[in-house]
Amino acid sequence: MHLCRGKDDQEETERQIRTNDREFNTTFQYVNNYVRTSKYTLLSFIPRNLFEQFQRVANIYFLLQIIIMSIPKITALSPVATAVPLICVLAATGVKDAVDDIKRHKSDDEVNNRKAKVLRDQGETTATHEKREEERWMKIQVGDVLRIDNNDQIPADIVILTTSEENGLCYIDTAELDGETNLKCRQPLPETTELGDDEDQLSKIKMEMSCEPPNNRLDKFKGKLVYKDTMYPLDNENVILRGCVLRNTQWVYGAVVYTGHDTKLMMNTGVSKLKRTGLDKLVNTLILWIGLMLAIVCTLCAIGTTIWEELFGRDFQIYLPWEEFYKDSVVIIGIVHWPSFVMVLNTLIPISLYISVEVIRLGQSLWVNWDVSMYFEPKDTPALARTTTLTEELGQIQYIFSDKTGTLTQNVMTFKKCSINGRLYGHIEGESAGNPEETLVSSVSIREEEAAEVDFSMNPYADGKFRFTDETLSDEINNYNEECHEMFRLLAVCHTVMIDSNSDNLEYQSQSPDEAALVTAARNFGFTFVEMYELLAILDFNNVRKRMSVIVRQGNKIKLYCKGADTIVYDLLDRSCKPLMTKTMQHLNMFAAEGLRTLVVAYKDISMDILAMEDREELTQRVYEDIEQNLMLIGATAIEDKLQDEVPDTIATLAEADIKIWVLTGDKVETAINIGYSSHLLTDDMTEVFVFSGETLDSVQQELKEFSDKISSENRSSPLSKISSNQDSLKDVGVEVISYKNSVSGKLQASAESTTKTEESFGLVIPGKSLAFALHENLKLDFLSLACMCKAVICCRVTPLQKALVVRLVKDNLSAVTLAIGDGANDVSMIKGTTEEMQLTCLRKSV
Repeated sequence: MHLCRGKDDQEETERQIRTNDREFNTTFQYVNNYVRTSKYTLLSFIPRNLFEQFQRVANIYFLLQIIIMSIPKITALSPVATAVPLICVLAATGVKDAVDDIKRHKSDDEVNNRKAKVLRDQGETTATHEKREEERWMKIQVGDVLRIDNNDQIPADIVILTTSEENGLCYIDTAELDGETNLKCRQPLPETTELGDDEDQLSKIKMEMSCEPPNNRLDKFKGKLVYKDTMYPLDNENVILRGCVLRNTQWVYGAVVYTGHDTKLMMNTGVSKLKRTGLDKLVNTLILWIGLMLAIVCTLCAIGTTIWEELFGRDFQIYLPWEEFYKDSVVIIGIVHWPSFVMVLNTLIPISLYISVEVIRLGQSLWVNWDVSMYFEPKDTPALARTTTLTEELGQIQYIFSDKTGTLTQNVMTFKKCSINGRLYGHIEGESAGNPEETLVSSVSIREEEAAEVDFSMNPYADGKFRFTDETLSDEINNYNEECHEMFRLLAVCHTVMIDSNSDNLEYQSQSPDEAALVTAARNFGFTFVEMYELLAILDFNNVRKRMSVIVRQGNKIKLYCKGADTIVYDLLDRSCKPLMTKTMQHLNMFAAEGLRTLVVAYKDISMDILAMEDREELTQRVYEDIEQNLMLIGATAIEDKLQDEVPDTIATLAEADIKIWVLTGDKVETAINIGYSSHLLTDDMTEVFVFSGETLDSVQQELKEFSDKISSENRSSPLSKISSNQDSLKDVGVEVISYKNSVSGKLQASAESTTKTEESFGLVIPGKSLAFALHENLKLDFLSLACMCKAVICCRVTPLQKALVVRLVKDNLSAVTLAIGDGANDVSMIKGTTEEMQLTCLRKSV
């Protein structure tokens, strides 16, 4: 048995680390890299499992019965009659819990015994690889230097020292942390990249590092590294966390900073809690009331016995002789007979009740496993009930908390339509392409599966999975239409996509699935990205700029290509583009109505003189401030984030059942809103969709008040609120009057109940930074009240811990039955906090 070593009682304020020096690092008693998710050990199983089972009041009642039956003076009944059924119930439940926990132990053992390459200083050796030792994950310690190869999972939180890439970058898949399948970029300090893959030096070097104590913030890291007597700052860009997977990078060397349960992944996992169903709680309550009634009846019987013995008992000594100790006081007779009456009336609480319930639950779980309607044919996966104790709660669910990536969507981005020079392409025919109104009618009348697909068989680089159903665009490209060529040249150049060097076929790795879809589209239309252009500058996308630009050399010309959100790029366009802007905006509105993700693309010719500047930082500043102006509009693209099958219909059905759906995702705001509309979680019929943007406590508090006031104002002006001004009339139409509710929980419950009782409907979108303040102790109930008044809630850019906090907020304050749905490790903490949990097997593609 492996246990994590404990640290000092004194709280850790700063972590001190020395690479390749276990003796030094051991003095701080950092936990080892052993991870345990199982509940029980061999020593703790029996006492802990019995403690959990005796949370049921009935089990305590039957145990007391057995104790009373063991006293011959009180009852002639044998305790075996009650002990055997109770032991059977406890044993059956214990075996089931043990089997479940054995599976967790096996999973833990598989993870802890994985092998990692740890560098060791073994003196002078002839071979580089002799510096490496294959160490089990659980043996890794803080300060160890690891070699991570491509497609390896990261065993602990590490600071990157050096990578195989010339530019020092490396790419990681963080799906297990935040649910996003797009690759993310990390890099070491420029000063340590000189170490390269010199394992002799890497295994000996003693670098001092200091960093913040372990915490659950996935997006923040602060530290310092001393290299060659110089101190350098470390941030989140220099760290790879446990659970990530190295992608499209041959190797990385890194120093371990957090291990085991100190890693950010484990600190976001949460603690498993014993889950009790509403039926269990109801039965416990009923048994308490029945027990109280039984105690009263037995007390009355005991009093009656005492009175009868006092009045007539001495006359019946020959038939019912008293025990010796009765002669001192007849009251003792009543006391002794009280438990006897309990035994006589013990069938008021039948032990068969729980046995019957468990058998029914087992049958229900088997029906779930056998349900053909829940069989997932693409992956040959039937439904699997992992517990038999919660099935009846499925019919009581009030709130569903769902992940987005891989749960609502397949995360498969598909290039569906585009607008080039005012002409619309995709799922349309002939001459109507230039007219938005005619196109709208045409695209509705022609079903996608009936439209003619473009034949890409003549293109040796074409992706066989790509589909496009408008041959007009292909014809325009073949006829050398300059605008079409410029559009796809931009898509093939303006991106951060990489080619997967480990694949025999031409495959792309991208930080954004949108970019991969656009580059794939350009590839199929004859503009194939096979290597880097002469790239002069990249102006990367961020949440403030909401656009990306690149400057490239094309022969003797230098061009800036830009793509981004329409609201941003339109402000940067040249005035001469106004007629084209109007027509393109009509197309953009059509794309948005279909729930497609849109980007506007533009370009600009740049003077050669710009590159003559010696100060490259000055160049960057001028690009940001000056060059991205007076752009020439090319058109717009429309991408579909493919939903899982029947998601819109399912959400509509759940809404009809008055089940509230909250989506908790790590995706950005724009993506979450687009999916909200395409899945019909958000609809055009909604009065308003509130989007939080505050990043301070005061600004979030102000937004909470503003949005709540808007809802109150809309509801007061709605026809429903004018039906009657008196309380009785409001009750007649089903509106809850909450003025008399003084308790906070009462108001929250009223807000939740009134969501579907008003004509107005609202949506709520809140990013993680705002949510962090909305969950503050002083604001969380106001936030919950606002959310309960909205028909749909989307929380985006949230961490796994924030998911759990949102679930707990609803569950604790509304006393609601909740269901969490997820398909990744980043959903574990959310799932643990709900009444019901569901893991999905979905069609999901990593880009």
